[in-house]
Formats: sequence, C-alpha cells, structure tokens
Amino acid sequence: MAQACSVKKFIPEEERLYTGGTVEIKADSTIKNRGQLKTVLEKTLRPTPNKKFLGMYPGLYYYYKVQDSTPGFLNKWLYKQIGEEPVYQSDVEPYQVEEILLNRLENRGFFYSSASSKFNVDEKNKEASIDYTVTVPKPYTMASYQLDSVPQPLYTDLQTSVGETKLQPGMRFDLSNMKLERERIDSDLKQKGYYNFNPGFLIFEADTNQYDNKKFDLYLRLKKEVPTKAIIPYKISEVNIYPHKDVEVDSSEMDTVRYKDKNYIQKGTFFKPKYLDPFVTLEEGNYYDPKTSKNTARRLSTIGAYKFVNIQYKVKDSSATDSLGILETNIFLSPLNKRAIRAELQGVTKSNNFAGPHLALTFSNRNLFKGGETLNITANGGYEFQAGGSTGNTGRSSIDLGLKTELIFPRVIFPIKINNDFFEYSIPKTKTSIGVNYLSRSKLYTLLSGTALFGYSWNANRYVTHDINPISINYTKLSNTTKEFDAILKDNPFLKRSFDQEFISGLTYSFTYNGMVDTQDTHQFYLNATLDVAGNSISLFGKENDETASKTFLGLEYAQYAKADIDGRYHYNFGKEQTIATRLFAGYGYAYGNSEVLPYIKQYFSGGPYSVRAFQIRSLGPGTYDGSDNPDSYYDQTGNIRLEANIEYRFPLVSFLKGAVFADAGNIWTSKANEALGGQGKFTSNFINELGMGAGIGLRIDIQGFVLRFDLAAPFHDPALKEGERFDFKVDEPVFNFAIGYPF
Repeated sequence: MAQACSVKKFIPEEERLYTGGTVEIKADSTIKNRGQLKTVLEKTLRPTPNKKFLGMYPGLYYYYKVQDSTPGFLNKWLYKQIGEEPVYQSDVEPYQVEEILLNRLENRGFFYSSASSKFNVDEKNKEASIDYTVTVPKPYTMASYQLDSVPQPLYTDLQTSVGETKLQPGMRFDLSNMKLERERIDSDLKQKGYYNFNPGFLIFEADTNQYDNKKFDLYLRLKKEVPTKAIIPYKISEVNIYPHKDVEVDSSEMDTVRYKDKNYIQKGTFFKPKYLDPFVTLEEGNYYDPKTSKNTARRLSTIGAYKFVNIQYKVKDSSATDSLGILETNIFLSPLNKRAIRAELQGVTKSNNFAGPHLALTFSNRNLFKGGETLNITANGGYEFQAGGSTGNTGRSSIDLGLKTELIFPRVIFPIKINNDFFEYSIPKTKTSIGVNYLSRSKLYTLLSGTALFGYSWNANRYVTHDINPISINYTKLSNTTKEFDAILKDNPFLKRSFDQEFISGLTYSFTYNGMVDTQDTHQFYLNATLDVAGNSISLFGKENDETASKTFLGLEYAQYAKADIDGRYHYNFGKEQTIATRLFAGYGYAYGNSEVLPYIKQYFSGGPYSVRAFQIRSLGPGTYDGSDNPDSYYDQTGNIRLEANIEYRFPLVSFLKGAVFADAGNIWTSKANEALGGQGKFTSNFINELGMGAGIGLRIDIQGFVLRFDLAAPFHDPALKEGERFDFKVDEPVFNFAIGYPF
C-alpha cells in the first residue's frame, strides 16, 4: 500500500516536497510561557505542508493520478474528496516568514529580535524542511497604566472601568492584551448607555523615556476627532412594541395601547399586552444596555408564537452640546403561522422481530387565547407484525393507538401570584397534558392507559434547565389476557405485581446542566438528574382492601415508590472534529408502602442502540440471568437498579460521513432475588463481574445536526455465561443498531 501511494516518482526533477518547518527560540533571559510563545510562532509558518496519513500522502497521490491522460473514475472521485495540490520547497519564502515572526515577537514585547532560517534537504526522498531560529532579548514590561485626559461624562465611566483592569505592573508588553482591554472597556461603556461608542475610538500609547531598563508607562486616551455622539450615554425615551408586524397593514389602521409605560401597537388585539409585557425587560428612562436588549430578544423568542424578534433603536434629535442622548426603541415581532399540521411516518423494527409502520399527526394552534398559548393535539397509530423469531411466536401482531392533548402557557399558572422579576433569564412555562393510549398484542393482552400532567419548565441560564411536575398521573388497565400471558404472570409473581398496581400519582423533577451548547470548547460537560416520587400524597386518602391487603384510592390500587437517575457525560474535543465522548449512568428505584416492586413501566432495562450496543434491547440482565432460551423473557428482563458506562471515539471520514469506535458496559439488577428467574438478578458487591461489555464500530451520516447512526457491536463479556467463560470477544456474532441521533 505504501508503494502504491508513494509520490516520490511524481515529484519534478528540480523540485523537493516541502514537509514543514520548526522554530527554535534563543533568549538571553527566562521567558514565561515559552511553549505557548513557540506555538504562536509556529502557527505563522507558511505554506502549510501536504497532509500525511500513516507516513503516506493520499491527497497528494490522487492529485498526481488525475494528471494522467486517463485518470479513471475512481481516481477523479477520490481527488475531489481528499485531493490537494503539492507544496514544494520553491513555494517557501523564508524572508517573508522571518518578517512575520519578528512582527509576532514585537507584538509580544520582544523588540529588536532577529530571525534566520536554514533548509534541510533530503535528496534521496526528494523532501525538504526548514528550521527558523529567532533570537529574542529581554522583553519590555509595564511600569504603570493610567487614563489620559478625556472629556466628561466619559472620563468618570472610563476611570471606573480602568480600575477593574487585568493589566498589572510587571506584565510583558502584549498587543493582544491591549486589544482585549479595549473590547472589555467598550463592553463596560455599552452597559452604561454609550450606544454609539466602539473600541476603535480608544488608543494606547507606551512611553519608555523615563526608563532605561526596558520598562514603559501605558496611557489610554481617545483618538482625535471622535464624534460627540460617541462619548455621551443614551437613555431610552419610549418603548414601542409591535406584537404582529405585518408590512401589508398601514400604520394608520393600528391601535396604540399604553400599558406599564410601554406602547403596544397592533391592529385589534393579536397578543394581550398584560401577557406580553413580562417578557420585555427594556424600560423607559433606563440607559441603553445591550445585555438587557439581548435578554428581551431571548425571552420573546421562547414564547413559541414568534419566528422573528427584531429590536431596533432610533436616535432622536438632540443638541450636539448635550451630555445625554435619547433613543427610541422599536420591537417588531413576526408571528409563526397560527395553525400547523405536522405528520411523521416511521418504519419500526425491533429486536423481538416486530416490524411495521407508525404514523403520528400533530395539529398545533399557536397564541390560542392571545397570550402566547400553544395547543398541540397528537394522534398516533401503529401496526407491528412479528415475522420471525422463536418457534411459536411467529404471527403475533400489535396495534398501538394514542391520542394526546397538550396545552402550554408561556407563564406561571399558580394560585398565588409569583413575581416574574424572580426569573431573570427566562419566564417558566406551564405545561398541561392529558392522553390515552390503547395497545393490543395478539395472543397476549390488551393494555389501556391514560396520563395526565401539570408542571413547569424554565431555563435558569443558558446551561441549566429545571422541569418540575407536581401532578403526574398514570393509569393502566390490563385486560383480555390470554392463557399464555396468564401463565407468564403466574410463573413470575414479581412481574404480576408490577402490572397489578394500575394507578400512579406523584411528583417528578429533572435538573439538567448542558455545557454542550458551547460547541467550540475543548472540555464539555452534561449532567441530568431526575427524581420520581409517587403515592405519598394519595396514601393519606387510601383505603384498605381486605382481599389484597393493599390500599386503594377511588377503588384503584396505587403504586408507592421513589426513583432517582443520574446521567453524566464528558466530551473531550481535539484535532479537527475529533471527540472522545464518555457517559456514566446510574439509576435506582425503591418500592415501599403500598408497593412491593416498581410498576412495570417504571422499571429499567438494558441493551439496545442507546445503551450497551453489543446486546439487543431488553436482552441484558438482570444480573447473570440468561433469557436466550425463553421466548417471553422480554417481559422478565427488567430491574430497579441500572448502571452503565460508555466511551466513544468520534472522527470525520469524508464530508458528512463520520466514524466511531466505542466500548459499552452495563447491566440491570433487582434489590431482591426473583425466584421466577432462578434466584438470579439480585444486586451484590460482585456487580463488576456481572457487567455486560461490548465494543464496536459505527458510521454516522451527520447533515447539519441531523444524524442517522449505524453501529455494529460484539460482546466480549457476557454475564449470562458461567464464570470463567464470560470473557469471549464474539466478533462472529455482532449486533446491528440503527438509530437517530448520537447515543450520548
């Protein structure tokens, strides 16, 4: 392969392939952050040499191949994907690079430096590299930093900002730090109302006349001929809000309503001012502040009724001698379509050999009561057919029908009035929903379920989200069970108890920290913690059932439990689109009071495309249980304890194709031994040896954030096997996973 991709024979006789350069720093004094300085200098080296892969030049090789008279289709295609033109020694201009190196050194205080260069030639391989040597003297350091004469009122505000500077005596002269200082001061002044100011109006002057030991005094002043309008603060004189910006509507047809010192200008009442006002943090009489402006735009965009939020400022005429400017604020809001229908068609395949189509239709009505409310009505239906699998199971089918209504209010609905000023970043949303679902599995059972929810969701800042549902109700009714399914329940009392309790009523809370929003960060963190508590409040009204010795509410046996999950993720980004992604999940559910086990729908399972990918979904655990010989083990393989860990290396391939190499480990357990499973599955101190482990490779189609994922994984530690036989990398028994989105 190396011979096939060799480019030596293609290099012209008079040329040598340029392989890059290095920079050596010689100094007569100690240099702080020497490695960082060397990195900065090496980044200036030009040109960039051709890319190498495993010692070869594939991109350059296909460039040469397409120069042939008959390059062939494959060579042309590969050249378009990875090809690159050659970079020769003759393309290097050492003197220009030396000038750039000296410039970078002067920008960092190393004045009167010198630079030289020398080529290294390898005639045998027809390659050349270059070594640059820079000799740097002792750098200039700052003795003092102060503000020069500036007119009022700007002087006072500038003096305050300079007092908070990070430039301190003893620091090395650094042009980049001075640019950052100008931008910091500009940001401070903007928040104090200086609407027309920009950092280009400031200039630094360094004075070395008083020193002979390479020190300097730094002065900050205004440039000459800065316009008067730039050095005065501005106040907002009026705030005009257009809740329904429509260019086709004449302004004379609009009505103006004055509400809480703001003007709401609209035709009729598209959005009630009392509901829109809390989202606008701009106030008449306040100084201009870009942070307040951005905060208002962000809050308005979270309502869910608008596609565009446009805030414009207009300078009102004032005398040039005035020390205060006046701004008029106009907020233009462009609404989304009031009504919309969304259809989603899915082709579903499952590890238990069920496959079939699913269809979901959602009707949305936005700004329903003229307060930003959103009504969503979703109807879904699906049919699945079991085309293969274990003997006796072929021919089973499943019908799934559902209807859900959701009403979202972009404000807090609570018996006691809550001051919206408490929510500085965003106003919480109140979410209510009610739904019903019908599931019929032929030869097994029919399950009718209903859900109701009331809760709140809000962003505390750009990283933290809270979701709390003080009312979360779930009702399930198992009926039309066949003898076959009755036998399954009879053989497994744990499973039967998980279906007995039809009524779940409780509270759920979720905390999410999402540092993944900073996509350019090298280190990214994500944490989600959830708490689910049920049955405590209604237990106060529960009545004893003489037949079952359990309590009921409104004639229904209710569940009582507490469940907590933690999902932590860390991404290390390096190179070009290369990431090492890790994840750790831990969950525990505790049944107490009226419950012996968690309800079936609240139990954990392991395996599948978002879990341990070397095992089929619901095929791993609990513990060392082996359900491969039981065609109905799909129901048994659940637990109330779950632990999982994942690591994945992600890298780019070609264009929108991405690759991955990964390893997963995890399992589920029960707090008590289940006799129906041969007493297996209980969590013990030996849980490490009961982890299912697997590794594999993946291919992802990533088009602007929409990801289709294909993973192929094989187990190398199967806890269902006997001890001593569990470590076996079964490469010949891989599991294929298809999913949408990254696993973590």
